[in-house]
Amino acid sequence: MALKLIQRCPLLGQIGIQRYPAVGPVCTTRLLSFSSQGLPLCVACLCTSAIQRQCSKKLQSACGIRSLTTIVKEPTFVASSSVGLHRDSGPRFRLTQLHRPTAAEEQAFQQRLGSCSSSRQVFTLLRTVEIISDTMAAAALHRVADLEQEGNSLKDPTVLEKDTIRALCFQLEQDSGRLTDAGLVSALLACTRLFLDPWSTLMVRLVSESQERLDRGQMSVGQLCTLGQAMLAVGGPGCMMLEQVMEQIQKQEPAKWSLADLIAAYRFLQGGVGEYGKFRNLLNAMHTHAVRVTSRMDPPAVSGLLSALVTLNQTQAMPLVINLCKQAVRHVPHFTDEELTIVLGALMHFGHSDHYFVEAMERYVPTMAFTSHPETVTKVAQFFGRRNILSPTVFDAVAESFVYRADDYSTSQVARQIMALGKLGYLPPNAGEVFRKVETILRTRFSHFQPRTLLNLLHSCTLVERFPVNFVSKVFSSYFLQQLQEQGTGMDRIVLAQLTQLYMTLKLECPFYEGPRLLPKYRVKSFLMSGRSLETPVDAHLYNSVKNGLVDLLGARSYFGSKVLTPYCYTLDVEIKLDEEGYVLPASHIDEVYKRIALCIDGQKRFTTNTRQLLGKEAIKQRHLRLLGYEVVQIPYYEFEKLQNKTSVVEYLHQRIFPHTYRLSW
Repeated sequence: MALKLIQRCPLLGQIGIQRYPAVGPVCTTRLLSFSSQGLPLCVACLCTSAIQRQCSKKLQSACGIRSLTTIVKEPTFVASSSVGLHRDSGPRFRLTQLHRPTAAEEQAFQQRLGSCSSSRQVFTLLRTVEIISDTMAAAALHRVADLEQEGNSLKDPTVLEKDTIRALCFQLEQDSGRLTDAGLVSALLACTRLFLDPWSTLMVRLVSESQERLDRGQMSVGQLCTLGQAMLAVGGPGCMMLEQVMEQIQKQEPAKWSLADLIAAYRFLQGGVGEYGKFRNLLNAMHTHAVRVTSRMDPPAVSGLLSALVTLNQTQAMPLVINLCKQAVRHVPHFTDEELTIVLGALMHFGHSDHYFVEAMERYVPTMAFTSHPETVTKVAQFFGRRNILSPTVFDAVAESFVYRADDYSTSQVARQIMALGKLGYLPPNAGEVFRKVETILRTRFSHFQPRTLLNLLHSCTLVERFPVNFVSKVFSSYFLQQLQEQGTGMDRIVLAQLTQLYMTLKLECPFYEGPRLLPKYRVKSFLMSGRSLETPVDAHLYNSVKNGLVDLLGARSYFGSKVLTPYCYTLDVEIKLDEEGYVLPASHIDEVYKRIALCIDGQKRFTTNTRQLLGKEAIKQRHLRLLGYEVVQIPYYEFEKLQNKTSVVEYLHQRIFPHTYRLSW
């Protein structure tokens, strides 16, 4: 059986597990051995390399001619501790297949298991039951993994040495051939989550038994997915058993799957099997079925499915994303912090939100801002900021909690919450307290900030006219600029643009500033650039309509300039030059220019989506242009679109640009 396993999973040797011949004769069986006193000895300890070597020495001395092969393990798959599987382990519960617990008893056990907050409580629960099913046993192991797993190891490796878990593992090993398909694959997956040695007797028996069941071809989709997850952890993506699992899954029709099987398949593919565009036809069929059953999904299913879509980058599945968003509206008050964080992150990834979801969040956020996980609160602010949705209800609640909780936030969380305010150009009622708290954090934790995180934070402050001058000046020091260059791949254009605008802000709005200057080599010539930009490009349709109206108003196209790059990095949608007497000069005229009018043709993308408030980057642009001497005239889309004909357009432009002059007819 073990030989068959090795043949089916040749990559076991490639995941950091090397087998070396033992010094003496090798025990032909990896079950129980007996000492000269007749006592059972553990010959299949599940252990780390260090513990296993010690265990092998003891066994060699105790068994005489019997010995074990040595296993050397790399960090890829780390066994956490030894689990001796002895017949006389303390707890007396036993697995049963003849008289399984009722569905109600299993459900009650699962509920009690879910309420356990430590491994000790799980063990206490197990000691209170005498008969458990294999699925209950596997669930207990999964709960221990939930509580103890930390990265690629267990927080407390000694948890595997407890009598309760040793007894449980022993019975799973002894009864592997009698386990149900569901119990078998679930127990195998739980063992991988506990980082048990893949060459231990328990793991070899579970994998070998799973191979036999797989060959029969009678496993359900959910069971195949669970087995696939386990084999992905044990043998990597090249494991032959994994390929066999995928072959059987693809033979089935997703339209006939249960909701549980569908969610299991998404979770399995998310684990790494479905990346890089693999199994596109299977995924598309799954998406089609998922759209039809979305209304039956509970909070974990909605968040889990959105998480899988993000990981698999299924941008073509927007109908499914839209349906999931609608279903999420019902579950907003019932999501856990982790689930809500995933949902918000996924909606940002796919660039989607709807009115009903926003309303649900507005009702919920004031109730959770002071109690939810800091990352969840931060994700809420990020979501509304990324989607350009200005909700005073949400941001006022986030701002109030910020004042009281920011000391417990990470520097990234602090920066992301302030960045959302800056992007939307919104100051909450307690703005004074918020930014005093920001200044305190900067003073006490300045060195903890990553360079780009700090730059984003300070730049966002200036968007809402808050100027932490003492800290901004440090950004222009040669030491900080060097750190900024070393982080990532150097300075990209957006970083240089932020530095330039920060420096311009200090010079224009903080005339008392006498700190370091930003060297010319770090300055950009234009804030308008492709991709992420400090300016929003003018809406082409709106611009053409305004341009035609200006030609009718001024008499010729030559009397105004379009998309004019100023010496101050900003690009003007339209520039009109006047002489000292107020006459319009040709756009090409350079001398005797007494006044410059900057027309800001503001389309929808320059405003928040649900209000008529300019975004922070547009507000600072118009503020700076006024300080630089331009007369700024705003042409907002919501006013211009009401105009019905050419006459009304010309009249409107005249009133906006020359409100105190009489218009001549050309």
